[in-house]
Amino acid sequence: MNWFEAMILGLIQGFTEFLPVSSSGHLELGKYLFGINPETNFYFSIAVHGATVLSTIVVLWKEILGLFKGFFKFSWNDETQYVFKIIVSMIPVGIAGFYLKEIAEDFFTGNMIALGIQFLISALFLFMTLLIKPKERPIGFIDSFIIGLAQAFAILPAVSRSGATIATGMMLGNKKSDIAKFSFLMVLVPIIGANLVEMRSGGFSVEGTSFIIILIGFITAFISGYFACKWMIDLVKRGNLVWFAIYCVAIGLFSILLGFHVI
Repeated sequence: MNWFEAMILGLIQGFTEFLPVSSSGHLELGKYLFGINPETNFYFSIAVHGATVLSTIVVLWKEILGLFKGFFKFSWNDETQYVFKIIVSMIPVGIAGFYLKEIAEDFFTGNMIALGIQFLISALFLFMTLLIKPKERPIGFIDSFIIGLAQAFAILPAVSRSGATIATGMMLGNKKSDIAKFSFLMVLVPIIGANLVEMRSGGFSVEGTSFIIILIGFITAFISGYFACKWMIDLVKRGNLVWFAIYCVAIGLFSILLGFHVI
């Protein structure tokens, strides 16, 4: 991977992380089109995901600060309940990350047919929001766990994490504005934790991925992620997810055709 490819992949990660179209899936597709070995650059993907976590913190710093202030009042207030809902949502992905890590890594191997099928699964999540429209309700603890299950399912590279969690929340009746922020906040600790684990394991400096390449990808992912996060929160409040579903179908079919060498 050279610096230009790292910059493009960083931009792709940043722009698609907050859209319900799967940033990991687009990274794998980008690597395939650039002819980059996906296995030797797995930790580049980890790094750019960390960059978008940082952009989330920058965009939502007021909300995060408010949660900390409320939580450390040590009372069962709204902020404390919200923090515990986020903790509940992290249980499924924590279990999946611990027991299914090696299985998940096997999907980061450039298999375009499998990638295309996963994009279609993302589309299915989004299309289901058109069919299931319950009465609106606040995000509860059971809702948090169910949304967490959707996030755990999104360990597959082309199953959109934001798409799965936001769509699941909408099908539960949660407000679009509430579920968008909850979806972005609930992923912070799991991704930070995953990055720390990989860095401690010594696997962060893998063959074919230099520090400079990782840094370029990190910076471009952070900048593009910052603007994409602000845009997506507003878009979810107003928009219809059907266009993202149609896009996922198109990119999924494109990936499958690549896998069959039709394109």
